[in-house]
Amino acid sequence: MEMIIISSNGSSVIQSLSVALGVLFFSILCYRLLGTRRSRPTAKCMIGTKLPPGSMGLPIIGETLQFFVPYTSDDISPFISKRIQRYGPVFKTRLIGKPVIVSTDPEVNHLVLKQEGDGELLFLPWYSDSFNEIMGSDSLLALQGSVHKYMRNLVLEEFGPERLKSLLADMERHTVRHLRSWSARPSVELKDAVSTMIHSFTVEKVFSMKTDTEPVREFKQCYDAFLRGLISFPIYIPGTSFWKCMQGRKGALNIIKRLMEQRRESPHKERKDYLDFMIAEMKKDGSPLTEKVAIDLLFLLPFATFESTSSCIVTALHYLSKHPAALEELTREHEAILKGKEGSTEPGGISWKEYKSMTFTHMVINETLRLTNIVPGIFRKAIKDVEVNGYLIPAGWTVMVYPASVHLNPKVYGDPLSFNPWRWKGQQLHSGSQNFMVFGGGVRLCAGADFVKVQMAIVFHHLVTKYRWEVIKGGEPIRYPGLIFPEGFHVNISAVKKESHQK
Repeated sequence: MEMIIISSNGSSVIQSLSVALGVLFFSILCYRLLGTRRSRPTAKCMIGTKLPPGSMGLPIIGETLQFFVPYTSDDISPFISKRIQRYGPVFKTRLIGKPVIVSTDPEVNHLVLKQEGDGELLFLPWYSDSFNEIMGSDSLLALQGSVHKYMRNLVLEEFGPERLKSLLADMERHTVRHLRSWSARPSVELKDAVSTMIHSFTVEKVFSMKTDTEPVREFKQCYDAFLRGLISFPIYIPGTSFWKCMQGRKGALNIIKRLMEQRRESPHKERKDYLDFMIAEMKKDGSPLTEKVAIDLLFLLPFATFESTSSCIVTALHYLSKHPAALEELTREHEAILKGKEGSTEPGGISWKEYKSMTFTHMVINETLRLTNIVPGIFRKAIKDVEVNGYLIPAGWTVMVYPASVHLNPKVYGDPLSFNPWRWKGQQLHSGSQNFMVFGGGVRLCAGADFVKVQMAIVFHHLVTKYRWEVIKGGEPIRYPGLIFPEGFHVNISAVKKESHQK
């Protein structure tokens, strides 16, 4: 099934049908994320232990239809807000046969997300069998405990702050080249363009694949097929989106395996890329890194970098285009960096020190991520009965942490629906907390968080100082419940003289 886009044109009947089909589409997504087997409360719960309040809705389907109704506001979803008013910040529901406890409480969220690797183990990340099949049964998402910690450190080896210091100049050169290419075109669909840019950079650093070549384009096509079918009904029949998704994954894995075989036959004398590092790691005595695990990780990295980062950049420009004061302040900060380089004998690119000095830039990044809530829910599974705030979370039940309710809490963020980067003045800008979980939380804090922020800062620096840009088509998001731009985000980018500024 393909994604249904709700058009602003056409009759109300067609729009209603689109909404209905869209709800069905995301009901299927929920089916895949949460599983198909009905879980029953534990015996302890049946005896009378207090569950959180809430409604389990209709048999089997529960409240799935209400949960996935599209909406256009940046606010928390109507489904969540109505139930917070009725039941409080923690409530129970049922989504496609699976009992779920939804948490919008910062303390409960912190308990659920921090628990892995911190004291008694109570919750584990949870994905359905079909989702694990798509991402790989040995992917970083599926691993637990010490093995997950080890694998996360392997990711930080390539995308952590220390590595990014040495990658910064190459990231900037790559970005400049693509911006120049975009400015030569009358229109650019920015999400796709940024995705292509970041994917080509990642595969160059991971596999030494030269950018703008046929093998790289073939690789990207595999990921595009994978992405289009990622949210689809799990029926493996030729022609279905799920089949296309799995074919895309298969194609990408075949390319990775071929590259690994070639590298083993003709190894580099010294480390040249991340593939060299992974092969060397597998050869170490006692290494838990098997070839299958390594291949799953090498498959996940390009997808994780280009998909999340491109979404963050597009949404940032969406907000900046509507808030000229913030755009003007951002431009001043980056022009000051350029002015500080005048007469300097240092290389002309952005230094790590300059990147860290971009205070307002990081305020814009944090504010964008706070409002965007790219990840609409973080799922965990209780592995034993857990009592919290006077309620029981039964073993086997799924807990959905809902970050938007924290990021849009007026008690924490005044006027929370306003795009106001200045609210971050004097605040911690480079870490997560109970009130800021855009990159997850606990030991599962996204290992690529710094990569996202560095890439955003580089794009901002060159876009606001050297180009003029405007949205010419699309640009209005909806939430499904994640944020998407159904008509794309088409922009015109044109180079300007040094003295000209972004309007």
